[in-house]
Amino acid sequence: MSDTTNPPVKTEEEPPAGDSMMQRIVAGNALISVLAVVIALVIGGFLIAFANEDVREAATYFFSRPMDTISAAWTAVSDAYIALFRGSIFNWEATTFAGAIKPLTESIVFAVPLILAGLGIAVGFRAGLFNIGAQGQIIVGAIFASYIGFAWDLPVGLHLLLAMIGGAVGGAVWGAIPGVLKAKSGANEVIVTIMLNYVAVYLISYTLKQPVFNPGRSGQKSPAVAESASYPPLIPDWLVPGNSFRLHWGVIVAILATMAVWWLMERSTIGFELRAAGANPNAARTAGMSVGRITVITMVIAGGLAGLASTAQVLGTEGALTAGVAASYGFDAITVALLGRSKPWGVFFAGLLFGALKAGGFLMQSLTQTPIDIVLVVQSVIVLLIAAPPLVRAIFRLPDPDRPRRSARTAKKQEVAA
Repeated sequence: MSDTTNPPVKTEEEPPAGDSMMQRIVAGNALISVLAVVIALVIGGFLIAFANEDVREAATYFFSRPMDTISAAWTAVSDAYIALFRGSIFNWEATTFAGAIKPLTESIVFAVPLILAGLGIAVGFRAGLFNIGAQGQIIVGAIFASYIGFAWDLPVGLHLLLAMIGGAVGGAVWGAIPGVLKAKSGANEVIVTIMLNYVAVYLISYTLKQPVFNPGRSGQKSPAVAESASYPPLIPDWLVPGNSFRLHWGVIVAILATMAVWWLMERSTIGFELRAAGANPNAARTAGMSVGRITVITMVIAGGLAGLASTAQVLGTEGALTAGVAASYGFDAITVALLGRSKPWGVFFAGLLFGALKAGGFLMQSLTQTPIDIVLVVQSVIVLLIAAPPLVRAIFRLPDPDRPRRSARTAKKQEVAA
């Protein structure tokens, strides 16, 4: 007679309730991110070779002289990546020291808004929210910061501080809208933030046509931000004579913001609540946390960081509000947050990498006629591989840390059989 009193033995553990694709992406280790970049660069190398005219010509007689094709491909890829390095890190062919290190400063300039906006995206990811609205939050923050920068007459120091706060407040207000809608009505934050991006694009177009932002002009540009509201240069002329660096104190803001977000997420009570709500909202509710309040706070913080990213443009490199002030920083920041595994310092270094790719892509295109779209393809491949860690592990034959070892599985099967 069978014993029906004992419950059946489960051979597989049920996945936790909070297990999701985003959590698996965020929880991945740094090695996967590094290997994803390596694979993306290799794929980019193949695309560079295919796009090169000499390689295509040599490929027409590949079977008679295959080494010609291989040599042409190696030359094309190596020349392109060397030019990418020269345009992003160090140009050893420059005649002056300032010219040699200028590529590194340009990489950092491009990285600053990516880091700040990426931190905002990362905070949302850690809380289980897909904030796709950094582009719109940057635009609205830029409107606020630029207006304070050129319309107000304030002392040095105070003017810059208020312009920075204005940019952060503008982004925070724009980020709060989807947060409140999700908390009160359950609206999907992905759809709301995407739609608000379009609203922001038309808003800045309307704003730049107003007399305050465009007095007596026909162009799409506001008056220049006052010098008292501009980020001072990080490397003054007396330190490196004859330099034309665009690097400003916004990089210090990015470093301080990274440190602040790290403390917020890892050491503060609100950071613990954000992580708890992102891991398992039901358990967070059971523990007495208000998930709706956490959602609003998360989107306000994310929007504030994206708005702060806008100040790097309007108070730094651009010095005025333009229709393209946000460029594609809001969308590129999503890739930066993913590559950085939504960890503050991971986002910081991912932003530096993407800033280097952006800065070096221009010299690579001008010297080797390699399409700059190759850089976009590399970024896209990185996103694809970050979203599919098993693919990276399969390519490099890495073990899955979440999968029990063979000995443990064997012991468990023996226990079940017994």
